[in-house]
Amino acid sequence: MVLIILLPVRNKTSLSSLHVCGITITAKEEEQRSEGSSSESFAPFSKHMKLLPSSSVRAPVKFKIPTKDNLVPIRLDIEIDGQRFKDAFTWNPADPDSEVVVFAKRTVKDLKLPPAFITQIAQTIQSQLTDFRSYEGQDMYAGEKIVPIKLDLRVNHTLIKDQFLWDMNNFESDPEEFACTFCRDMDIQDPEVGPAVAFAIREQLYEIAIQSVTSARESRLSKKGRRGFDYSPAIKSGGISLDLVKYFGHKSTVIRKRKDWDVFEPIVDILSSEEVGALEAREERNAR
Repeated sequence: MVLIILLPVRNKTSLSSLHVCGITITAKEEEQRSEGSSSESFAPFSKHMKLLPSSSVRAPVKFKIPTKDNLVPIRLDIEIDGQRFKDAFTWNPADPDSEVVVFAKRTVKDLKLPPAFITQIAQTIQSQLTDFRSYEGQDMYAGEKIVPIKLDLRVNHTLIKDQFLWDMNNFESDPEEFACTFCRDMDIQDPEVGPAVAFAIREQLYEIAIQSVTSARESRLSKKGRRGFDYSPAIKSGGISLDLVKYFGHKSTVIRKRKDWDVFEPIVDILSSEEVGALEAREERNAR
């Protein structure tokens, strides 16, 4: 038995320009896109982008997930006496630890779970918060680079596959706003999809930030006694880190090459009940 908490989708007001992961698409471009313009100058959402100015600072900064809100992605997958509870959400690391137990008790009460889940939920959340806090105050490299973010997830009957680029030097980016815009553009009606997309983005950015801390530490040790930094880290799990200038050149507006359009085109499929049942059965077998 799998129980999942539904997370609400934030309602966002319409914007005159669409700001996504350090990239802006103007309202005029969006209008021409929606009218079905075939001009290559106004390629679809994932194909035509305008870069925002980005700092060229190479010096390390203190650990922080490159988003506006420095939230910790928390994932729960707990099974007790044949009853399984799965959930994913974000947590503010500045909140007092006493809130963890309060949250666990409220969750167990609301979902009518056995009392034994309280301790397991609280311990799992606390463990992940402790891991996050162990990186706070440490140096990491943001630099002027972008990284590929990939989505491959199923939420109820909705299957999503997509990839896009994220500016690691943009600490004002908003995964929830991106997810809200994505769902609106793709006409996704399921309210659970937006939070799932935002969470998947935050998880990957968190992993990349951790790798940046490790790389900064290794670089500092290897260059101990030298003056200055000459460092260009590679991202392991999310693919190769891409330098903004090298990837897009010095022009402020870029158009993807046609051969890359299919690579960055989002895929959204609505599965039938039979297909969902088959997938869940396969996932259950693989989990054993």
